[in-house]
Amino acid sequence: MSDVISSLSAADVQTKAVMQVEDADAQQISALLLRFGLLMKMVDPAHTIPGSYWGESEAGLIGNHIYCRPDTPLQSLLHEACHFICMDTERRSVLNRDAGGDFDEENAVCYLQIILSDRISDFGRDRMLTDMDAWGYTFRLGSSRAWFEQEADEAKQWLQREGVLSSESQLTWVCRE
Repeated sequence: MSDVISSLSAADVQTKAVMQVEDADAQQISALLLRFGLLMKMVDPAHTIPGSYWGESEAGLIGNHIYCRPDTPLQSLLHEACHFICMDTERRSVLNRDAGGDFDEENAVCYLQIILSDRISDFGRDRMLTDMDAWGYTFRLGSSRAWFEQEADEAKQWLQREGVLSSESQLTWVCRE
């Protein structure tokens, strides 16, 4: 069974103090995602986000485009981006809203979003872990930090096996084949 369960609605997220896309350097985020072939598209705040699985302000995926608004939680944007990175080529070629995947892949996505958060100024791992907890991720050990530090070895190994991380746990800057 998966180590992570999302339990809050997008409306609940807005009552929490999670960092949003508008709080970060959108050009830096866009450049980071482009390294994986993912194009970030900003949506007008008054419009629905195309390809959003969760609705409201949550990021959306269609093909190699990731959609967000200024009020999109940054953890949501990175989570969906990591789904794109971690899915196989076949699923990526027909991607429209539902990233799919199994439990191991979902855990790898969570691990990778934490790693990628360190590449965003004024965000980083500590804030990502806090925001994941605020959004409603739940782990057996009680927090995102405890999971990442004590129980995420299988997720890291999955990313290494699939070529997303090197054997030294460094980003390879390639998507899963």
